[in-house]
Amino acid sequence: MNVDLPHLYRGKVREMYDAGDETLFIVTTDRLSAFDVVMNEAVPNKGRVLTAISSFWFEHLRDIAPNHIISVDQADWPSGAQDPELAGRSMYVNRAEMLPIECIVRGYITGSAWKEYQRSGTMHGTELSEGMLESQKLPEPVFTPSTKAEDGLHDENISFEQAVEMVGADVAEKARDISLALYTAGAEWAAERGIIIADTKFELGFVDGELVVADEMLTPDSSRFWPADQWEPGKTPPSFDKQPVRDFLETLDWDKTPPPPAVPAEVIQATTDRYVEGYERITGRSFSEWAGVS
Repeated sequence: MNVDLPHLYRGKVREMYDAGDETLFIVTTDRLSAFDVVMNEAVPNKGRVLTAISSFWFEHLRDIAPNHIISVDQADWPSGAQDPELAGRSMYVNRAEMLPIECIVRGYITGSAWKEYQRSGTMHGTELSEGMLESQKLPEPVFTPSTKAEDGLHDENISFEQAVEMVGADVAEKARDISLALYTAGAEWAAERGIIIADTKFELGFVDGELVVADEMLTPDSSRFWPADQWEPGKTPPSFDKQPVRDFLETLDWDKTPPPPAVPAEVIQATTDRYVEGYERITGRSFSEWAGVS
């Protein structure tokens, strides 16, 4: 892929470029990370799935909160971003002044929240009822922010009060309200299509003084998507993401540090299939019709 724009940042999955006039060009690659290590193998069309589902949600939930999108149509992109390989996996966006917190919403207790509960009976420092089970639905969705870790480190779960200390009460409350509203609407939509959104992470920032949603939204990478018919409290359901890769890696004697082991082709294909199925079930659209897909 050729992008003739100044390169700003390389993440595990995304490449970010300066598109001028307070705008950015973001490319979502097919790179795959597991346990914070980037694998040598890519997942074909993964970047397009993530861009397609973010584009769907940005449009579908725009009345709840504004977002940073200018266009996902290559015809609208800068002249330096006209490589056909960029189609369907890239976004032309407004540059946002990002909040220094991750805006996480949990509807079910799983992941790091479940581990904390096992240790102390709390979630982000707040005491929960005794006797909860892994993957159990919470009485109501909860805003549970975290810090944004620097490269090589892990995000740290924090309380709402700590978030207030970092960004101020007004911003923290607005971020919480936006995040809860987006999650609730998205979870209701997904539930009608047989998918549980167990939790999700939003990135918020300011554009012209207005708090907007940036980066990605309600994707299989930023959320846990579970098939509703396979959910059972006390167990971890399969998810519509890189679960096949994680499952494979857990069978190996690997210490989860670079270099990564080789991932078999059938595991990569199963991962692609999971991502595509999640997109098609959420949107009701055929992924084959998305830009750049052949």
